[in-house]
Amino acid sequence: MSDPLFEEDDASTPLTAEEREGLIPSYITLRRELNEAEQANILEAEQWAFTRKRDVLDERFLTNLHKRMFGRVWRWAGKFRLTERNVGVDPYRIATDLRQLLDDCRYWIEHGTYPADEIGARFHHRLVYIHPFPNGNGRHARLATDLLLVALGQSRFSWGRTNLVNSGETRRAYVAALRAADGRDIWPLLEFVRS
Repeated sequence: MSDPLFEEDDASTPLTAEEREGLIPSYITLRRELNEAEQANILEAEQWAFTRKRDVLDERFLTNLHKRMFGRVWRWAGKFRLTERNVGVDPYRIATDLRQLLDDCRYWIEHGTYPADEIGARFHHRLVYIHPFPNGNGRHARLATDLLLVALGQSRFSWGRTNLVNSGETRRAYVAALRAADGRDIWPLLEFVRS
């Protein structure tokens, strides 16, 4: 039986039954209502994150950012996922792979390995690839990447200049760019992030 609240597309991360029970607002019965509640929570988190200096390359900060982005909507916000997904590393690898990403990113910055936009694109791709949380990984990774860019003295990415949750064509281009990066071709993602 289909559940219209939790219908997924081919690029979405499906939630387990237990994770679905973590929905906090009882009034939400439609996907549109869920999207609106999450977006309001995300806007509060953005305001919190951009009004202070943050160490984006810190695991505690990243988990706290996810909690601030989704904590009014989901009980599991800010907690690493415990189950397999259609994307992402095995759950037991999340903490290790995340630590490796943060160390790599610090190295890239300290040694000028890549220009700032490429550091941002590579950081974003790997964070999405790890897929640390039950859901909201793309939105979390986009905000974390924008915070990293600002910390590097750069402007935020434009991310296709649209809300990727609701835009089919732009979302498909974003997912295609991420999949190209999975195959070690970062250039489509670099083009997309400033499009």
